[in-house]
Amino acid sequence: MIAKSIKGNATASIKSELELCMKDGFSPTLAIIFISVAQDRKAIARILDEKGIAIFGCTTNGEFIDEETEKGSAAILLMDMNPDYFQIYFEEYPDKNYRKVANEIAQKAQNKFKNPAFLMGLSGAETDGEEVLKGLEDIIGQDVNAFGGCAGDDYAFTETFVFTNKQESNGGIVCMAIDEANIAVSGIATCGWKAEGTEKTVTKSEGNHVFTVEDTPVLDITTKYGGLENITPDNKDLLVELAANFPLQLQREKGDPVMRPALVVDWTDRSFYTSGTVPQGSKVRFSLPPDFDVMEKVVKGVEELKKNKMPEADAMVVFSCAGRILSLGPMMTEELEGIKNVWKVPMAGMFSNAELGRTKGGNLEMHNLTTCCIALKEK
Repeated sequence: MIAKSIKGNATASIKSELELCMKDGFSPTLAIIFISVAQDRKAIARILDEKGIAIFGCTTNGEFIDEETEKGSAAILLMDMNPDYFQIYFEEYPDKNYRKVANEIAQKAQNKFKNPAFLMGLSGAETDGEEVLKGLEDIIGQDVNAFGGCAGDDYAFTETFVFTNKQESNGGIVCMAIDEANIAVSGIATCGWKAEGTEKTVTKSEGNHVFTVEDTPVLDITTKYGGLENITPDNKDLLVELAANFPLQLQREKGDPVMRPALVVDWTDRSFYTSGTVPQGSKVRFSLPPDFDVMEKVVKGVEELKKNKMPEADAMVVFSCAGRILSLGPMMTEELEGIKNVWKVPMAGMFSNAELGRTKGGNLEMHNLTTCCIALKEK
């Protein structure tokens, strides 16, 4: 399978790049598009559709090919994958029946392919990615091979979109099922954030609303461990600091912990809402601000993936949390360069609102502050 990555800051430049990469006879059948909401995604989709190229698309908080990060642009991974080896599904969930929608997609994929893997993009701030993953597991089993991310909107946090050739939605799922009999799909979700202190017990929570840890308001105990000051509603930088640098680390019986950053504070009781479920009675640890080790752990995880599961690849797709670039800044290019150099194949990715995948030895879960790397190889 041949893969090429292109990028552009306008519809005309994308059209030009597409024509240039096809001059040598390259005939792509599939495009994975990561695109800013500032771009005309419908016009770009029409250009690709006219070439007979199937589209898997997500809006982003930033996009990249290789290690070059961009804002307000489009990054596209093109592949000449045999159309018999993949199928793109698009569904909405106006009734918030995420698990049922995922059930139906998984059933269709299983009817088409004996052993399907899944690449997913989800839109809508309220979308429960964990329910989507459970929906796949209901049909395929707990070992289902699935990865993806939640769409962004350049940090506006208002409307995010997923799209295909002629459909788009700010409350839906684009899902590509891949026939693993012909295309090897392997990936890993890695965070790298170091923990501080011993395990603490979540003494009161409801879903993703965390009230107390060790019977202390979660905001107070988190900011104490983080050494943060000016803990008031007037501090407009507090949430960014909490989410990007000091997430709760939800401990798991197997696999790495799952990051649960604070997204909204309830000042009446100094509780906060996180990006995913934090069960009452669960164990958490607090985080240290990120350093170079964070990037090194991600790259090492990808290197181990190559060594143990995927010695060769034709292309790479990356979903990296928007919080990582807020925390790491210009250093983010070093992480992406390290990932790119593992296989040295065409790569495209996006900065997402959440990531879907499996950590080393862990369960399939929704993550934050995590980099999810997926390698593809035609057999």
